[in-house]
Amino acid sequence: MDLQTDPDAFLRRLFQAALDAADPSVCVPEHLPDPPKGRTVLVGAGKASAKMAQAIERAWPGDLSGLAVTRYGHAVPCERVEIVEAAHPVPDAAGEAAARRILALAEELGPDDLLLCAISGGGSALLAAPAEGLTLDDKQTVNRQLLRCGARIGEINVVRKHLSAVKGGRLAAAAAPARVVSLLISDVPGDDPSIIASGPTVPDPSSFADARKILAAYDVDPPHAVARHLDAARDETPKPGDPLFERVENRLVAAPLLSLKAAAEVARASGVTPLILGDALEGESQEVARATAGIAQSVRAHGLPVAAPAVLLSGGETTVTMRGEGVGGPNAEFALALALALDGAPGVYGVACDTDGVDGAAEVAGAVIGPATLARARAAGLDPAEALARNDAHSFFKALGDQVTPGPTLTNVNDFRAVLIL
Repeated sequence: MDLQTDPDAFLRRLFQAALDAADPSVCVPEHLPDPPKGRTVLVGAGKASAKMAQAIERAWPGDLSGLAVTRYGHAVPCERVEIVEAAHPVPDAAGEAAARRILALAEELGPDDLLLCAISGGGSALLAAPAEGLTLDDKQTVNRQLLRCGARIGEINVVRKHLSAVKGGRLAAAAAPARVVSLLISDVPGDDPSIIASGPTVPDPSSFADARKILAAYDVDPPHAVARHLDAARDETPKPGDPLFERVENRLVAAPLLSLKAAAEVARASGVTPLILGDALEGESQEVARATAGIAQSVRAHGLPVAAPAVLLSGGETTVTMRGEGVGGPNAEFALALALALDGAPGVYGVACDTDGVDGAAEVAGAVIGPATLARARAAGLDPAEALARNDAHSFFKALGDQVTPGPTLTNVNDFRAVLIL
């Protein structure tokens, strides 16, 4: 491949390598436990859970039944496990019903049985069983507020755990005394299993007090029932050291760093030096973009911290504080802010995509940019700075034809960013 004539294709190839490394059909089977004496019930939640369930079905040597809930459009056919679709990122009644059924399946198990869990990013919204005294509408209201205020995913999930009947270790508690093995595809910075899908089978170190502090820090005004529930602080989530976790095992099967390393190998094979900036970058998309642009300019001008041709790779989860009326996808916003910060710097190209194929609330993974992006936009009558101020990067890149639209990828290791310096 000639990088000089088709840098966009090279960047898209790196993105595909990252996706391939996190494909459940590849990464799940090698982590399966031995079958139990009794029954095996598979439950799943997340954008990758249906593909994970399919991979488990094909590799599992014994009897198997169960239920997995995934995002609308992310289902795949399974023979022994029922697949239910529900809403994400704001939960709906289908997700609530699926979560109640998953809890019921767990509660039926005995000491000789195995609860095998397929958990991936998106599971927090899809496992939408409200705690006692709360309604789905209460959870939807808080979810919408948190998604717009710029809170980090770890903070959002602390609140979710304390409004839930299933998250924050409660699924494991429901399954006791059965053995529980959770297979996890991480979409969170640092791969903390207690944050992935709000840790339904993981001890929860956070508290009701933490949830209250997070809402206050972001000026979130919750419904009265939610405020009352958090103030009462009854029925705290199970904590580290609780004996109920003695028969619980959480296994990480795919993570952002593994995907970044896969992309790095493709770059290296093409004669491009990869530099992984990190797999856990957080913060406002615009700020992370400006910092990344600064590193790219240093590579271009000084050959530091690495000489060109090089590609800067990073993952994690950036956020968007919504101040305009756009969709606000963090990857598209990163790409637009990167283009503005680079200001047409020759020989610098970038891609920013969400590995689940959905950036924010848009059915688009992200976008590509290059030295001509701003000039092309202005020639088409678009104002890049104004689009960024409106949090409307998706409309901007759609007008240019520069969106990346793979559709549902059936995995989720969060953001993937690559900046190529020729």
